[in-house]
Amino acid sequence: MNRMFHSLRNYNYRLWAAGALVSNVGTWMQRIGQDWLVLTVLTQHNATAVGTVMALQFGPPLLLLPLSGFAADHMDRRKLLMLTQGAAGLLALGLGLVTLTGVVQLWHVYGFALLLGCVTAFDAPARQAFVSDLVDDDDLANAVALNSASFNAARMLGPAVAGVLIAAVGEGWLFVVNAVSYGAVLVSLGFLRLHELLIEPRPPRTRGSLLAGFRYVGQRPDLIAVLVMLLLLGTFGFNFAIFISTMSVTVFHGDAGQYGLLTSAMAAGTMCGALFSASRPFPGMVLMAVSAGAFGIAVAVAAVMPSPLLFAIVLFFVGLAALTFMTASNSMMQLTTERTMRGRVLALRIAVVMGGTPIGAPLVGWVVDRFGARWALGVGALAGLAAAAVAITYLVRHRRLRLSVAGGRLRLTIHPTPADVYAVRVAAGERVT
Repeated sequence: MNRMFHSLRNYNYRLWAAGALVSNVGTWMQRIGQDWLVLTVLTQHNATAVGTVMALQFGPPLLLLPLSGFAADHMDRRKLLMLTQGAAGLLALGLGLVTLTGVVQLWHVYGFALLLGCVTAFDAPARQAFVSDLVDDDDLANAVALNSASFNAARMLGPAVAGVLIAAVGEGWLFVVNAVSYGAVLVSLGFLRLHELLIEPRPPRTRGSLLAGFRYVGQRPDLIAVLVMLLLLGTFGFNFAIFISTMSVTVFHGDAGQYGLLTSAMAAGTMCGALFSASRPFPGMVLMAVSAGAFGIAVAVAAVMPSPLLFAIVLFFVGLAALTFMTASNSMMQLTTERTMRGRVLALRIAVVMGGTPIGAPLVGWVVDRFGARWALGVGALAGLAAAAVAITYLVRHRRLRLSVAGGRLRLTIHPTPADVYAVRVAAGERVT
């Protein structure tokens, strides 16, 4: 248990995690309110419109990739986060005001989603890389996992509260509450002990710095494999807003309360997945292969569930597998990447995860409108199985994964690669070129 939470011994990380938890609850309340507003108020259960909102919100990280990664590596991350978090709060307040005054239209939601996506493009890589400014590499995997645990604790609480508030006062107040919640992050950033931050000299701004992340990843087959898996899952598998909302509305004919509770059921699984990852010192490709395959199987089972209760139970395992994979991939990419390159590598990771959404979300929404929500879940299941196949292919080609029979028992052998040695050297604080 002590190992699971040992990063919280660090004052700066503890303060940052507390502020992030408050803000994450508000973020999840807004996500539920926004999806419900589009699906039931501004349209007649149009899943394609929900997919379009997701595409506009998650597309900018791909388009702004070179600039966002460059900013995360070359700018003061603390100051950058204060700017992005403040801007996100103002956007949430603006959406809340147009909703509360009754003038909101679908194009308003599209516009706010696009602007928030532009802010997120710079916020997300800086926020993920900022963890390495708070803790050393020995605690980094644990801190990344606890970040995921915090995010998913908020995913459990936020949707449940959102469902109640939507029924009581409407969607607009959820956006206002989210705007206020950003103040917790700004306060935590303001009270950090600056002299304890682990800030290394920023890399020089040379010609080609914007594209250095692409060249760096291109030399690492392990990172390429992880990014391909993230692309498959981010594009077709992680469209939970569409999957859960459309199953709730069109299959189970539920209200906002049911939608919030279904989302919270999956969040309980993601919380457990994050805590499981926090107990592991260094996650690897085998864990990612198993979790991706488990995700595909769980989503396939969810697609055929006959009742909201059984659907919620299976969503727990969907969340468990999804967050185990996401946390493992995040930790692995940070721990095996030089500090001076982490911002750009993480920006590429985020762009792949979010950048696939402009393609996948409208497509999945179209599948829902054309064939039904259950078939859309089938698309997500195939994405998980395909991601597992990518991991197995990497292990066979680069880690010489072999199955053999010895003494009547199956034996699995995997050989180490330079990437494993690299991870140990990075964790020891060496500079690797």
